[in-house]
This record gives sequence, structure tokens and C-alpha cells, in this order.
Amino acid sequence: MTRHGKNCTAGAVYTYHEKRKDTAASGYGTQSVRLGKDAIKDFDCCCLSLQPCRDPVITEDGYIYEKEAILQYILHQKTEIAKKMKAYEKQKQALKSEGQLESKSEERQRAEKFKQRENNIVSKPINPFTSGKSKGDGIPKSSPSSSTSDASAGESSSSSALPSFWIPSLTPEAKPTLLKKPSKAVLCPMSGRPLKMSDLISVRFTPLDPGLDRVALLTRQDRYVCAVTKDTLGNSVPCAVLRPSGAVVTMESVEKLIRKDMIDPITGDKLKDKDIIPFQRGGTGFAGSGVDLKAKEARPVMQA
Repeated sequence: MTRHGKNCTAGAVYTYHEKRKDTAASGYGTQSVRLGKDAIKDFDCCCLSLQPCRDPVITEDGYIYEKEAILQYILHQKTEIAKKMKAYEKQKQALKSEGQLESKSEERQRAEKFKQRENNIVSKPINPFTSGKSKGDGIPKSSPSSSTSDASAGESSSSSALPSFWIPSLTPEAKPTLLKKPSKAVLCPMSGRPLKMSDLISVRFTPLDPGLDRVALLTRQDRYVCAVTKDTLGNSVPCAVLRPSGAVVTMESVEKLIRKDMIDPITGDKLKDKDIIPFQRGGTGFAGSGVDLKAKEARPVMQA
């Protein structure tokens, strides 16, 4: 197609390509880009440092970590939990002391009200033979004028008690947010489930060429193979870790060989279903990999 055809603006149809081009140039509208293979970590890289693991460990959910990185993460989370728990205990003690002060003030108010009621009791005996006085003479009667004056006084007192936001002493203050009791469980950064140091399982990769050193091994694209079938491992090959030996094998060998006898081919130990941990792989760049490979950037949207 000619250059004039690519930049044609006389058409009656606003094409999808022109819409995406204008959206990218305008700065409005959500943009989505499909990630390539270079934007996805390899299957043997740590989920925290994104670097090839020297001493890899894996969780029960199948996420691989560098042992040093995940231990630092657990230590950091425990320190943060201890700080939050200390702040929560401090808030709890403060609320407890405030409650004790309020209870003491309420008891003091009850005692004062009781004294006032006791002082209002008539201590002198009333002479029943006195004339011109009734039982209700001691009680002052309210008049309409007095009631109106009381109402006006109440209104004036309520109006004078209204807060003025421009006076510093009457400025409303925001109460501090109450802290919730923090959970003591350390969560996995990938799965979000509770994680303990005892749940970490050591992983042993079988190198493709045992004679190569680490630097030469990392420069190759195909670094490790299955411990049973010697097939090359990668993001496109489903694999699993055997708990007793920590060996990495392909899922094909698990289904065809290991599940028949349920015996670890490296150590000879008896296996259970929970001892076979599927590996959480990265994406492959293909649509059928089962991994969401779209990156979205939310930007303001102009609506008419």
C-alpha cells in the first residue's frame, strides 16, 4: 500500500488503526498492550528478585523463590507485624485508660446528683393546722410569661453554644483512626496464602551440561533438563517438583511413569499426591499459554 493510502483522511469510515493512533496521541482512554516473551520471567527465576536462583526453594503452591530473598521477606514481614501489634496494644491501653476515666467521672456525677436529691428533702415538720396555706404552696407555679422567658433564654443559650469554625478553640477536630488487630500470619507475596519457613521445599535442577560453570550455564537459553527423561525444561514445558528429592521433572513423566508406582525415582521414597507440586511457570508469548499477557494503562476518558 502506498504512503498516501496509509495516511488517507478522506474516507467516510473512522478505522480502528486511526482510532488507536489518535488515542495514543491524545493522552486519553485506556491503552492495552500485549506483552512479549522478553517481558516474562523464566521458570527458574525468583518471583521476588526476578533473577536466576542459586539456592531455589518452592512453596506448596508452586512459586519458586531464592532462599535468601524469601527469608529476608519473611523477616521483614515479621518486623512489620511486630510494629503494628505494638501500636495496637498502645491504642488498646489508651482506650482502656479513657474508659476508666469516664467511669470515674460517671460515678462522681452520680454521687453529686444523689447529694443534691438528699439536700432537697424537707427536714422541718409541716403544721397541718395552719390556714391559708395549701400543700402546693411550697411549689412555685409557672406563668405564661415565665415560660416564654425560659424558652427565649433556652434559645439564646443554645445559639450561644453553637460552635464557630473560625475560632481556634471551637474548631472541630478529627478523631484518630482506630487500628484493627493485625494478623500474625506472614502471607506469600504471590499467592497471598499464609507462609511459614517450614513450608519451603528445596529445589534441585538437573543442568543440561554438568561440566559448565554457573556463568556459562546462565548465558545459555536451555539450561536445565528433566531428572527422569532428560527433556529440556522451559516456560513452554509443564513441570513439577517432587518433595522428597526436590528434583524437577516434566508433567508428562509424572503422568506416564511416576503416578503408576508413586515412588520418587531419585530417592525411592513413597509419594503422595501432595508430594507432587506443579511448577508455576511464566508465560510463553502464545495466546494458548493460559497466562494473562496483557498490560493495561488506565487513563482519563472523555465522555460527551
